[in-house]
Amino acid sequence: MISITSASFSQQGPRELGIHFGILPTGTYNAITDVPGIKVGHLTKIEGNSIRTGVTAILPHGGNIFQQKVPAAIYVGNGFGKLAGVTQVQELGNLETPIVLTNTLSVAAGIEGTVKYSLNLPGNEQVQSVNAVVGETNDGYLNDIRGMHISVEEVLETIQSAKSGPVTQGNVGAGTGTVCFGWKGGIGTSSRKLPESLGGYTLGVLVQTNFGGNLQIGGIPVGERLGKYPFKDALEKSDGSCMIVVATDAPLSDRNLERLAKRAMMGLAKTGGIASNGSGDYVIAFSTAEGLRIPYSAKSGELMQTETLRNDDMTPLFLAVIEATEEAIINSLFAAETMEGKGGKKVEKLPTEKIIEWYK
Repeated sequence: MISITSASFSQQGPRELGIHFGILPTGTYNAITDVPGIKVGHLTKIEGNSIRTGVTAILPHGGNIFQQKVPAAIYVGNGFGKLAGVTQVQELGNLETPIVLTNTLSVAAGIEGTVKYSLNLPGNEQVQSVNAVVGETNDGYLNDIRGMHISVEEVLETIQSAKSGPVTQGNVGAGTGTVCFGWKGGIGTSSRKLPESLGGYTLGVLVQTNFGGNLQIGGIPVGERLGKYPFKDALEKSDGSCMIVVATDAPLSDRNLERLAKRAMMGLAKTGGIASNGSGDYVIAFSTAEGLRIPYSAKSGELMQTETLRNDDMTPLFLAVIEATEEAIINSLFAAETMEGKGGKKVEKLPTEKIIEWYK
């Protein structure tokens, strides 16, 4: 079964069940797509007894991203991973392609699909270099990862299918075969809306969760109470990875986007994640502010005139990204369902009913 979707999921998340994260309000969908212009697409690939994988694509805006690049930054929490395109983003401070997430051994397909998408856009006929940004987590516990079952065409389909609006969470896209804190992980998303007195900006986060630690939800030590924490359970040894994508319409320089990205790791820590030795924990942050777009074609010597937030105005966004990252990670767990995969292995869904009782 291969499905391509970006529609809303029907399962209630922790917020709907009475668990809240922080003090800032969410956007309309409580998703990264609350940031104007953002589009998300998923391709979910479940076939036979051993293929449990997929692709997720995040588009910063609906135009030609290569021709109208966006300011961006990448922060490495722990670098045991394969994030393609990182050095150019760090060097130039911008993003020129959709962000694609998939499994570890399908990064090459992700790169080729993203490059083909970019080269085929009208206006890019003379382009000869594309910096594809492709992240991954290792879904090899449930998925036949060595089979490299994601094709270039499927990556293209995922990017082209991306839409605004509600975002499906859980066992979808790049989160199809992932495991988090010993339970079924997946894709999660959340957003925050600053009050007008603080700029009125929107910030959204999307995560691909495949990591471990001692799970905490809203301050309750869930991992300990359920008996799943590092060195306790044979399945979860705390290694893994987490890809975190942060988007905002606040006009931020690449330097302040990196500062924002660093705070996302604080959100991960609030869930009990520990960025272990074997974990690839990356944060990609970008701004969609139209006044900060970087045109590919410009006259030689032409100066760029931009207006960006001052350092003193960053604090509310720091809080927003911490809250949204924490909630996105927990949303991925609440939305995920029990899955069987390669070799008959089975990963159970988080026992959300039991957890909700602790908050009553």
